Amino acid sequence: MNLALKDTLHAPTRFALTALGVAFLVMAVIGMTGLYRGIVEDALLIIDRIDADLWIVQGERAGPFAEGSAVADDMDRRVEGIPGVADVRRFTQFSQQFSFAGVPRRATVTGVDVPRDDGRWLPMAEGRWLGGNRYEAVADASTGLRVGDRIQLARDVYTVVGLTRQMVDSAGDGLLFVGINDAAVIARRRTSEEIHLARAARSGTAAVGADASSVAQESKISAVLVRLDPAADAARVIAAMQRWGDVRVMTTGEQRDLMLNARLWKLRLQILTFTGMILVITAIVVSLIVYTLTLEKLHEIALLKLMGARESVVVGLIGQQAALIGVASYVLAIGLSAAIFPLFPRRVVMLPPDLGQIALALALVCAAAAWVGIARASRVSAREVLS
Repeated sequence: MNLALKDTLHAPTRFALTALGVAFLVMAVIGMTGLYRGIVEDALLIIDRIDADLWIVQGERAGPFAEGSAVADDMDRRVEGIPGVADVRRFTQFSQQFSFAGVPRRATVTGVDVPRDDGRWLPMAEGRWLGGNRYEAVADASTGLRVGDRIQLARDVYTVVGLTRQMVDSAGDGLLFVGINDAAVIARRRTSEEIHLARAARSGTAAVGADASSVAQESKISAVLVRLDPAADAARVIAAMQRWGDVRVMTTGEQRDLMLNARLWKLRLQILTFTGMILVITAIVVSLIVYTLTLEKLHEIALLKLMGARESVVVGLIGQQAALIGVASYVLAIGLSAAIFPLFPRRVVMLPPDLGQIALALALVCAAAAWVGIARASRVSAREVLS
């Protein structure tokens, strides 16, 4: 006879509410971990998918995803002359606020070098990729735009010709892809008064300071992406471009490392801290539950000992009860997570290795809780049945 199962069926409502309460705590752990995984995937989308071996950014800068970067408009033509370079594309990215149907919206404008960039690295959900025409855009579905919609960016009207899904930046803003020349025009948008003041300032400044940049201040190209020939020596290509002095050449691995260990480091630490706190709270709650259930059964435990039951029977009763609570809570947490997390504004990614680690942590929590209950039950003597 399984005493733990019999005791659970004796009070099913209490067991269900207990499992549900613990399940919400476990779901919070799954949510925190999945939110971090989703943020990392979103942050690395462009870096991983755009198919570039090298990123050429402004000298002494870390690139477009870590800090501001601007390279010369003709940088791509300079790079094309380096032996070992197979393909060169210009790239820029910046946030943009715009209005559609009277509602303010936000997107991350991503300028791609059409037609060099054929968009095959993008998961198109509807419509087509950018053609050779100006004033076309491909939007992520999270922006709320649809194929055929027309939006005004700067002083021009753009037509949405395609849609992607789950293409967002590290902040969760949907990506809006336009041609690199269109992106430069959008980034340069200024009012008439700003243009007038800028011309007046330039006319009044004749000398060029020693700290002046070699990059034209009107340049809005954030980086130049390079694909290397399969037989090219990457170190030699990088050294050749580094000798120019006005650029920094970074590999895709370095861009990933900057994003994960610099820009997202504090977020990772914060999520890890909150996850640890929730696990500690879960351990305390489960231990209190098992301990309370043990206290309620002290008379029955004493009776079992009086009848000659071995200590292992009592240990099995408490351990199996803790295990039942853990298994039921974990199954409920997985089900609730699958039903609720898709409704969140940010992507929550539940990876099997993470779920396995959470299951292991919950097993350790239940084992610790069972030990607390067993320690109390071991102090019960058979004489207490008469009290």
